[in-house]
Amino acid sequence: MRTLLSFDWIGVLDFLPQLGVGMLFTLLISVVGLVIGFVLGAIFGLARLSRFTVINWIATAYIEVVRGTPLLVQAIWLFFALPLIIHYTLPSVLAGIIVIGVNSGAYIAEIVRGAVQSIDRGQMEAGRSLGMTHHVTMRKVIWPQAFKRMIPPLGNQFIISIKDTSLLSVILVPELLFQARTIASNQFNAVEIYTAVAICYLAITLTLSGVLRLTEKRLELRA
Repeated sequence: MRTLLSFDWIGVLDFLPQLGVGMLFTLLISVVGLVIGFVLGAIFGLARLSRFTVINWIATAYIEVVRGTPLLVQAIWLFFALPLIIHYTLPSVLAGIIVIGVNSGAYIAEIVRGAVQSIDRGQMEAGRSLGMTHHVTMRKVIWPQAFKRMIPPLGNQFIISIKDTSLLSVILVPELLFQARTIASNQFNAVEIYTAVAICYLAITLTLSGVLRLTEKRLELRA
């Protein structure tokens, strides 16, 4: 039986370059996916506030369908089922980015909607009374204030999406967990490798949490 002292922790160093590649893919997919997710979230979040029934219904359908199905199922469907329909298989990394973008977009849409609705309606009326159109008032008055309120939940969503990338190993995305599984299956050092992976995820999330705290403090000082 292996004991804690018998674990080959030094041997993990030999695989740090491979884990580093996985971390780069994890960050790439997370960042690009969150950018796409924010764009989708802004569009569909504002669409949820639309007075036009069709637009509101489309936005609601997107949000409910995506939030009502597991990310793992979405990834499997996009990578394995969709090719049967379109007769083309997306590259795994691109599929991973799309999955993270579409999935996070549904949650960000609710963040956007909630932040905009939290701004006092009187500010919209004040902007309109000054001669600004609805869209101009939204862009220059409502949105800047709402965006500040979005930052904490957006940061939380970023952290969630980073951890969600671990599910993409099922569609062969060479992210951090995929690299760890490959190493562990060949070297039989699962405890050491998965411990190293946990430390990598923790380092990413703690760094991001620190950046978010600094950003919030700066925004409070400017307020």
